[in-house]
Amino acid sequence: MTRLGPRASAALLALVPLVALPGASGCNGGRQPGSPFAAGGHASNTPAQPAASGPRVEMPSGSIYRLELANTPEEQAQGLMYRESLSDKTGMLFRFSDAGVHKFWMKNTMIPLDIIWLDRDGGVLFVSAGTPPCKADPCANYGPDTAAASVLEIAGGMAAREKVTVGSRVKIDLR
Repeated sequence: MTRLGPRASAALLALVPLVALPGASGCNGGRQPGSPFAAGGHASNTPAQPAASGPRVEMPSGSIYRLELANTPEEQAQGLMYRESLSDKTGMLFRFSDAGVHKFWMKNTMIPLDIIWLDRDGGVLFVSAGTPPCKADPCANYGPDTAAASVLEIAGGMAAREKVTVGSRVKIDLR
């Protein structure tokens, strides 16, 4: 899903009309071929061992997911677009400088995603489970009308398997 916000560049505004809506976002990903996030599959039920280094999140189930960070407006606008799959136990974390309402959409997203809105302490505020790809314009917006500090995207169906529910907590390690 791609996050589109008020700081989107003029080029993005010209190409993506939804950007003009305050707080509109979407889901899509700019990964290089060969990235650990480029290959496919869904995570298994068994907890993974933490990655040796790099950003990761521990789910309420104890599973560890490797994260790709979407920090800049350009990275957030790209998100997980054009991905045909996600590797097991991987995701994308959208970090925002402002805790605000951050809506997402599924334009040019090829796979269903679980989208998880988080407070600054990793508390789960809202889960959009099995969010479907957008097949035609206009694309729907997803997300709560409450402020969130970050949004986590993982493969569709994994939030329930990893015991991610409103009120649960994830542990994010950005090292």
